[in-house]
Order: sequence, then structure tokens, then C-alpha cells
Amino acid sequence: MRGDLIRVLSSVEEKANELKLDGFNPDVVLMGREAYEFIREQVNEEFGGDEEVLELSGLRVRILEELEGDAVVIDSKLLGYAPAAKRFRVVP
Repeated sequence: MRGDLIRVLSSVEEKANELKLDGFNPDVVLMGREAYEFIREQVNEEFGGDEEVLELSGLRVRILEELEGDAVVIDSKLLGYAPAAKRFRVVP
């Protein structure tokens, strides 16, 4: 459904903007397998096809099984040095 896809994209952009305001440069969205499959289904339903989702709102997508239904927007270059991550729920 378009509403779910818009909700997730808005969350990605919101968390990325929060990081930017804190002086970070977000470049990756880590997603749990459940969250990734949910997004992939939404994207393929909206645009047709059976494609992999490699990017959301200009940020690379990587799967991290432990996150399950959540996602985290991160600045991968500074993640170990500061709170350079913002987590949010993807699967309702």
C-alpha cells in the first residue's frame, strides 16, 4: 500500500535529517530481514516487478538480521565514535 511506503520513506528522511542537524552525514539504512521484506513488497507492489531494494531516500540499504522489523539510519563513518544512529519501527 502506498501509505505504508510513504510512512517508511518519511521516517527514513526524518531520521536522516535529525542526524544531519546533529552534525552527522547519514549514508546507510540498516534493516532487519522482516523490515526489508516489508519494504521490498511495498516497492514492488507500487512500481511492479520483483526487484531488490538497494536504496531508500538516497541512502544505501543493508540487512542486519538482528533488527527484525526495525531499521536504523546511520552515519557509517562515525558510528563507533558517537550516537550517529536513529532507530525506527518499519513493520506495524
